[in-house]
Amino acid sequence: MADAKVIPFDDDRSRGGAQRPARRRPGGSARRMADPAAAGDSVVREAPDPVVRETAASEATGRDAAVSPLPDRGVVAAARDTAAGEPAPAGRGDWDRRIAGGLAFLRRRLTGDYEVDEFGYDAELTDHVLMSLLRPLADKYFRVEVKGIENIPSDGGALVVANHSGTLPLDGLMLQVAVHDNHPAGRHLRLLAADLVFMLPVVNELARKAGHTLACAEDAERLLQGGEVVGVMPEGFKGIGKPFSERYKLQRFGRGGFVSTALRAGVPIVPCSIVGAEEIYPMIGNAKTLARLLGFPYFPITPTFPWLGPLGVVPLPTKWTIQFGEPIATDGYPPEAAEDPMLMFNLTDQVREQIQHTLYKLLVQRRSVFF
Repeated sequence: MADAKVIPFDDDRSRGGAQRPARRRPGGSARRMADPAAAGDSVVREAPDPVVRETAASEATGRDAAVSPLPDRGVVAAARDTAAGEPAPAGRGDWDRRIAGGLAFLRRRLTGDYEVDEFGYDAELTDHVLMSLLRPLADKYFRVEVKGIENIPSDGGALVVANHSGTLPLDGLMLQVAVHDNHPAGRHLRLLAADLVFMLPVVNELARKAGHTLACAEDAERLLQGGEVVGVMPEGFKGIGKPFSERYKLQRFGRGGFVSTALRAGVPIVPCSIVGAEEIYPMIGNAKTLARLLGFPYFPITPTFPWLGPLGVVPLPTKWTIQFGEPIATDGYPPEAAEDPMLMFNLTDQVREQIQHTLYKLLVQRRSVFF
């Protein structure tokens, strides 16, 4: 549809219509002005009275104002919004571009004209769909506050090591959104996930598309050497399935395999502390028999699940803080350092202590679980 043309409202004078009749004067002067042909030259020579002069001046001013073009209404609205400190509304052209972009995206999906890497990562689907679905949860529901994002390098590989909690692995997804939306270079986080993730229908495919890969040293090393930012949560199920009474107490970090991977790739290790995820599903019990029957590492019992049915799956709207700590360099070690068990133990303990100390500091600074 073409843009509608704004036509300024005006009276008939601006279009050459009939003029307003002159004001009547007493006596013969009135007759002469009403009939100029009968008055002859006397009409021109006679000086009009002050009332007539005032009326003529007013009409002339009105004609000049009518002829002057009115400013465009969009310009006026934009100027008014700018003066009020409000941004001007997006034009129709922005919506046209969005619609065109959406249609082009659908065409590429239907025709298969898009790329995935060897791990199944679909960057376009992640940016346009998955991040758009997760972003309101991070920004509006959990109100995630990100600190120290500059500690993740702008290029090259890096290994982000974070604590794991929350009964369901929402902390990994929020960590992915935090890196994607806040890093100045717009970097993507490739998470290492447990075997169970890739055994679940639908979840398996979405995890691959979002850039997750199996938590094994070979895949992690290939991603790091390829210059990717890789995320790992060494606590695993021990961290995410721990009872609420042990919240914010880090579990064992395994055998330090992530340190060995970072040493082989020569990339920095970035400790990451997440506060707020522990309270979204307070786990007060574990139905171990039911967990074994279903093949799960645990079956959580919370104040709302399974008592409220599907409503019990809704997480509590806690306030989150994600802080990235100072990176620990590994490129100064010799290649054989990856086989040194003592060095791996020391670096693993250093990363764990840094995360735990930051957790305690963030908890002291936190005003409330929900604010």
